[in-house]
Amino acid sequence: MGQSAVSRRDFLKVSSTAGAGLMIGVFLPAKERLVAAGLAPAQPFEPNAFLAISPDNAVTITVAKSEMGQHVRTSIPMIVADELGADWSQIQVAQADAHPDKYGSQGTGGSGSIRRSFEMLRKAGAAAREMLLEAGAREWGVSKSECAVSKGTVVHRSSGRELTFGALASKAAALPVPDDPPLKDPKDFNLIGKSMPGKDTPSRVNGSAQFGIDIRLPDMLHATVVRCPTFGGKAKSFNSKAAKGVSGVTDIFEIEEGVAVVGKNTWAVIQGHRAANIQWDHGDFAKWDSDRIKSMMEKKGGGTAVVAREEGNVAEAHKKAGSVFEAQYEVPFTHHATMEPMNCVAHVRNGECEIWVPTQVPQRVQTTAAEHLGIPVEKVRVHVTLLGGGFGRRLWADFVTDAVEISQKTGKPVKMLWTREEDMAHDFYRPTSIHKLSAAMTKKNRPRSWSHRVVAPSISGQLRPERFSGGQLDRSAVNGASNIPYEFPSILVDYVMTNTKVPVGWWRSVYNSQNAFANEGFIDELAHMAGMNPLRFRMTLLRNSPRHLGVLQLAFEKSGWNTKLGEGRGRGFAMHESFGSWVANVAEVTVKSDGTFTVDRIVSAIDCGLAVHPDGIRMQMESSIIYGLTSTLKGEITIKRGAVEQSNFHEFELLRIDETPEMEIHIVESDEPPGGAGEPGLPPVAPAVANAIFDATGKRIRKLPIRPEDLRA
Repeated sequence: MGQSAVSRRDFLKVSSTAGAGLMIGVFLPAKERLVAAGLAPAQPFEPNAFLAISPDNAVTITVAKSEMGQHVRTSIPMIVADELGADWSQIQVAQADAHPDKYGSQGTGGSGSIRRSFEMLRKAGAAAREMLLEAGAREWGVSKSECAVSKGTVVHRSSGRELTFGALASKAAALPVPDDPPLKDPKDFNLIGKSMPGKDTPSRVNGSAQFGIDIRLPDMLHATVVRCPTFGGKAKSFNSKAAKGVSGVTDIFEIEEGVAVVGKNTWAVIQGHRAANIQWDHGDFAKWDSDRIKSMMEKKGGGTAVVAREEGNVAEAHKKAGSVFEAQYEVPFTHHATMEPMNCVAHVRNGECEIWVPTQVPQRVQTTAAEHLGIPVEKVRVHVTLLGGGFGRRLWADFVTDAVEISQKTGKPVKMLWTREEDMAHDFYRPTSIHKLSAAMTKKNRPRSWSHRVVAPSISGQLRPERFSGGQLDRSAVNGASNIPYEFPSILVDYVMTNTKVPVGWWRSVYNSQNAFANEGFIDELAHMAGMNPLRFRMTLLRNSPRHLGVLQLAFEKSGWNTKLGEGRGRGFAMHESFGSWVANVAEVTVKSDGTFTVDRIVSAIDCGLAVHPDGIRMQMESSIIYGLTSTLKGEITIKRGAVEQSNFHEFELLRIDETPEMEIHIVESDEPPGGAGEPGLPPVAPAVANAIFDATGKRIRKLPIRPEDLRA
């Protein structure tokens, strides 16, 4: 791709799409254009926005994605450094601040940091390599073809002469940036495909790594914000005198989204808001609870739906079938439960704003703050810190406007921190959903048709209702349902939107987590009806899906699928494709007579194409399994009187260390382009566990979370 191939119009399209939650690609502006626009200095050698080589031979790679545990500060530099030919020891990593143009989309989501930027990052390194080779060749008066790069040096092959990258940096900087530099043959990779030491691991170990909650500024105030617990409600009154009577509290006032308490330290402002005795106008949604929401969804789910996929004639197949089997699966609202609650440091002064924030979308933070303050985007500077968990929650900037508004009113830098209770009460929750499934079987119990109706709130429909005013399909809501890989003569997948005032948002693997639970549970039920081994049954329906079959076979082999388990033990299988990767999970459980059970082991196989950083992939898969088990066994948000019932981790429990199963992660060797790794491991977790429980007990689980009482005789 030539450096001039992305116009400003096209870039703005990418940015606006990414701002809606879909992260697209990497944009590499040419150095000359950045210099001309005043966005970059001419020195040191910076052939593009992501790479700089200084005369002291340090290679600084700028990462324009947010680090929240997925190791992008290691894997992204690996890609650039490998094509460059740098030595890993000379690599330094810098975090990009938000910029509307310089780095392209900086959004981090959709497991896209590597898969959407792999080729562009390679070209960033390759362009610099070619310029250094040319600089070395000119220095020696030889042909560039006689030169090579090796561990941070340019070498003249025949004479053995060599120069470091730093020594050639100034000469290389004067050369034109190649539009389409040649890329390495993958067999020559030195870093890609290896498990390299994490570049930011030392700072995490010694405590110097800075998360948003760690930021300290001179003369900084502290603040917390309390919003009406009922969705759509607002403040009626509060006791200002009582709040200010708390030592350390300096002020309390209303802001757009609630009541802010400001003071000298976090503990003081938390105590201040508790003393304020805030009274709320709870609004109309106070009449709603979880039962009413479910009743509404059931009613709408029996009405008109929007078709997402239709092949053959399901209605006709059902008429002619030997039997028709139906089942309903249900998934609740759930919380992101990031270990670091929402927080932001903001300083508004002299028509400008500076922000330090753990965010997945620095450019959304930038534009949101600019719009809120009525100032140009260029007047908002956003520093991206480490994230104490993201999982989709930090794709939103609602908490940022709190900090910006408080700083504007106080005229000082402010650290705004939500309490855990506030964080629990005002998330953008993973949508609840109901799945109405049916399948027609022949007299020999062979499948003839598949029908899946997804009934769920729409994230996009809540964010931009005008886009769906004519009954249009929300494609994202049927992710993992409409692309079911199993081959049925007739398939119907449709969707019913059921929005309420409960805010919903992107959650690790988003709708794939719900839809995979329904798909893989129901396909297991069909296998049982057909009297077939559930893996063999799937294989008969996946003849044209080699990557599904690949992970199925690997999980089968590594799990010891055909070995017998003891009394009360069961083994279950599930698989799913999402975010450009294929995953198969095998779960083993032990169920006691009183219904209590343990998940003992999960064996997972992933085909994510070329594995850039294998250890990083394994860690992300383990993280997905643990996160997925929390939502399978514990994570449920319920609504009472229009508000979230759960207030903290004693009511919204997380998976604990002693509940964590043995995990084995196996990566399919592949030379296909890289897929995602942060989310694909999660969708098959819940159905694998549910299917294992059936294997152990004969009881089908069609509702999450799985409770011991569901398994009692």
